[in-house]
Amino acid sequence: MRKTIGFLAVCFTVSAFAAEPFDDKFRQLDEILPTANSYRTASGAPGAAYWQQRADYKIRATLDEAKRAISGSEEIHYHNNSPDTLSYLWVQLDQNIYKKDSDARMMLTQPSREAWAKPRNPEDGYKFEGMRGILAGREFDGGFNIKNVTAGGQPLKYTINRTMMRIDLPTPLKPGQSYAFNIDWSYNINEQLVLGGRSGYEHFEEDKNDLFEIAQWYPRMAAYYDVMGWQHKQFLGSGEFTLEFGDYDVQLTVPADHVVGATGELQNANDVLTATQRDRLAKARTATAPVVIVTQEEAEKAEKSVSTAAKTWHFKASNVRDFAWASSRKFIWDAQGFKKDATNVMAMSYYPKEGNPLWGKYSTQAIIHTIDQYNKYSFDFPYPTAISVNGPVGGMEYPMISFNGPRPAKDKKTGAVTWSQQTKYGLIGVIIHEVGHNYYPMIINSDERQWTWMDEGLNTFVQYLAEQAWEDGYPSRRGEPRNIVDYMRSQNQVPIMTNSESLLQFGNNAYAKPATGLNILRETILGRDLFDYAFKEYARRWKFKRPTPADFFRTMEDASGTDLDWFWRGWFYTTDAVDISIDGISEYGVNTKDPEKEKAWKKAQKDAQPISLSEQRNKSLPKRLDAHPELKDFYNEHDEFTVTNKDRNTYAEAIEKLEPWEKKLLDQGKHLYLVDFSNLGGMVMPLVLEIELKSGKKYIERVPAEVWRYSPKKITKLIVTDEPMVGLVQDPYWETADIDTSNNAWPRKVTQSRVELFKTERDRNNLMRDFNTPLKGKDSKGADKGSKEPAAE
Repeated sequence: MRKTIGFLAVCFTVSAFAAEPFDDKFRQLDEILPTANSYRTASGAPGAAYWQQRADYKIRATLDEAKRAISGSEEIHYHNNSPDTLSYLWVQLDQNIYKKDSDARMMLTQPSREAWAKPRNPEDGYKFEGMRGILAGREFDGGFNIKNVTAGGQPLKYTINRTMMRIDLPTPLKPGQSYAFNIDWSYNINEQLVLGGRSGYEHFEEDKNDLFEIAQWYPRMAAYYDVMGWQHKQFLGSGEFTLEFGDYDVQLTVPADHVVGATGELQNANDVLTATQRDRLAKARTATAPVVIVTQEEAEKAEKSVSTAAKTWHFKASNVRDFAWASSRKFIWDAQGFKKDATNVMAMSYYPKEGNPLWGKYSTQAIIHTIDQYNKYSFDFPYPTAISVNGPVGGMEYPMISFNGPRPAKDKKTGAVTWSQQTKYGLIGVIIHEVGHNYYPMIINSDERQWTWMDEGLNTFVQYLAEQAWEDGYPSRRGEPRNIVDYMRSQNQVPIMTNSESLLQFGNNAYAKPATGLNILRETILGRDLFDYAFKEYARRWKFKRPTPADFFRTMEDASGTDLDWFWRGWFYTTDAVDISIDGISEYGVNTKDPEKEKAWKKAQKDAQPISLSEQRNKSLPKRLDAHPELKDFYNEHDEFTVTNKDRNTYAEAIEKLEPWEKKLLDQGKHLYLVDFSNLGGMVMPLVLEIELKSGKKYIERVPAEVWRYSPKKITKLIVTDEPMVGLVQDPYWETADIDTSNNAWPRKVTQSRVELFKTERDRNNLMRDFNTPLKGKDSKGADKGSKEPAAE
């Protein structure tokens, strides 16, 4: 509808409901974020007094392959860099999650009794793997056996509280002091495919060999920092870790025919590698494609015999927060060096023959691609190695090493090896993700036990950027706003800012929603230049330090020069969704005051009105005027749309009084549209308006989110065009995760779908018929076909 308005009356309007309390979506986060101090500044940077603890490790361990057990001794040098005096230390005992009475096991709940008894379809029923894991967990003798805790040869008093151990110090540890102590321990390694977890062994029945992925395998210092104090929340499985940086000196004694990959650099290659393997490794340093260090033929030969001798592999790693390793005689090993700017890394992959040819083709290439891409958005990769291992763990990260699961499938009848598109991209994606974790949180050392999104969400976001740089049309699972819509519609949600162990829909909440939010922030709100600069500044500031959510939020605002409190509040602290509706449009024209134009416009409006039903039927009636034309007069020739001389004189007088710029404004002939928008989802967001004109031209207008500042539920926006507007679409590229696009267009668009028709199945539950159905492989009497034995009564 087009209306006319006075030429000085054009304005932006806001609709508000005075009866409802004002919901300030742009309220600052001051009452939520911790107060800035000398440790963490208001800009989001570490303060002048920032500190963090340090723990250096010397570990000697032995893998007992036959018993599938590890025993070890470690010496920990703990450095108290805090301003606090500590009377005790806390140590993580992560393996205790496998104890029969662990919290993680005892707190397990199950689907309802209804779901157990009457699943709606087979997929809803209880699976073999689930039942096997529950029963095996009741029998497995897991958890640490702590043999000794000593310092200087003297026993220390300690108390084990489930997955944590408190060590009471003989004398308080003052600021600036260090303390060294020893722990001797052992534990049984879990079968990962049975008991799950982030490490374990895999047994290959075909060749009777095992593959070990070993992590959380030694007592580790719990983190102590200014915001939390001791981070000693119990390890329940979902909340991962936050640890202290330190140097590691690790010697691993394994069967002599095993190949070991680990955090850090190998110190004794001459002792554990053949001359040929060392030569291949040297060539790999400058190779342009992966070089095979241990071939598949060599690995298959090793599978056929089990060595009774042992070798010790010696590794050192500097300034890492953890140490993990993998060991097996089944390993094929390939490597390729990557050097660029300050990065000089050896990318390496370890995998059994069951992983080929997929792993040989993609794994090491994916490692190098990850580092190349992540460097763009953070900092140059600082470590000397980056490893991807194929084993039972689907995807898990540790400094310089990651465990990744996807493998091709082998046909049992033909022996043909194939893989699905899902497996291919699943492998590339999980390697990018897990290797990417070296940046978040292995170097940018956020507290995963408290905030899963700070490592998983940020890492998934950069993973999306790296995947899109792999090939056109890469099928990224997370990052695109349209992929999060179903989750944003759902009711079973908690805010992103929820503790790791209390998350619902874990993958969507901690991975997908933060990654999508950052993508929206980059593409729609800030733009790539501002976002990338701020995001990289966050990485630079907190490299080898421990940031909190407030440090991230503040840095992004500080470095981009943009107040984003509304975005953090809506996307991270609530479960509000984006649902912006176009409710109505009115077209206005500027009244030119010219009677020739204005009366013609009014006549056109009347002529455009529908003819009433009565008037249509009355057309056929005989008219007296037709029979007596002498009755016609002036008013049969003229009506209210006739321009009179008085009209012309009035117009001339009005124009004479106008300033030149006022006359110009009247002559512009702009088309004015007042558009009503509603925020139905609660989450404010910029308006992205695609305007279509009568000529067919389309263009985008972007309106910042602040348009909702004074009225977060309903606004009216003025759109000015040079020619008539025939179409308007809000969010035409689906870039804001709007959960209902059916209300995003004017005129409204028809939503297309399909209805599925099913044939009615009558008499489906026919017990008599089912009872008499012949048993496969049996005769009509129930005996095996070909057998002379009668069926059992």
